[in-house]
Amino acid sequence: MAKEKILIVDDEVEITKLICAYLTKEHFTPVIAHNGKQALALIKKEKPDLIILDIMLPDTEGSSLSLEIRKISNAPIIFLSCKTQEIDKIIALSAGGDDYMTKPFMPGELVARIKAHLRRQYSLSNMMTENQNNVYEFDGLMIDFEAHELSMNGQKIALTMKEFEILRLLVENPRKVFSANRIFETVWKTNCMENDAKTIMVYISNLRKKIEVNPNNPQYILSVRGVGYKFNQSLIK
Repeated sequence: MAKEKILIVDDEVEITKLICAYLTKEHFTPVIAHNGKQALALIKKEKPDLIILDIMLPDTEGSSLSLEIRKISNAPIIFLSCKTQEIDKIIALSAGGDDYMTKPFMPGELVARIKAHLRRQYSLSNMMTENQNNVYEFDGLMIDFEAHELSMNGQKIALTMKEFEILRLLVENPRKVFSANRIFETVWKTNCMENDAKTIMVYISNLRKKIEVNPNNPQYILSVRGVGYKFNQSLIK
């Protein structure tokens, strides 16, 4: 039986009770926080396998909290929000979120998404464990896919799970150019819907800010006009 810990961060008691009931039925272990301060403390203590995060909390905004969470955890984050605008989804995903559901939501669908994200997380972890030659070194940049670590000039850089998956896809296929749609479908393992390509643009922008000396003139993740993105194969050793 699955005993993965799922942290629910929401100040609406009825919603947390509803989600807890469904998670318990599916043999998950729910943990509850009603504000950002509690959430950070529980993440450090409980090390949840996945986080369900409300976009509006009493003491902070969900996207801001997600940025803080990403400093201490790579667990998938599913946002819950009453906001339905595309820009709200983009902001949440760019802050380290992996998925976005609007309220009201179907609890069964939420559970299905939780299982899907956990499968992908475990699949990626197993793949990294099985592969041996997963260390890539460039000029100042070191990527260890097996250890899930990245550093620039010896200083560690935190990446979200999705950022790491996108980077791995590009690094391990340096001769291929991937469209935004193809990246989304490969990493999220689902069909690319309208506006999902914009999500990839946000992720690429965030990756460049983290690993490029000059994000406006990237040397690692290159753009191929009208086609997509590729890793600079001339840097591969």
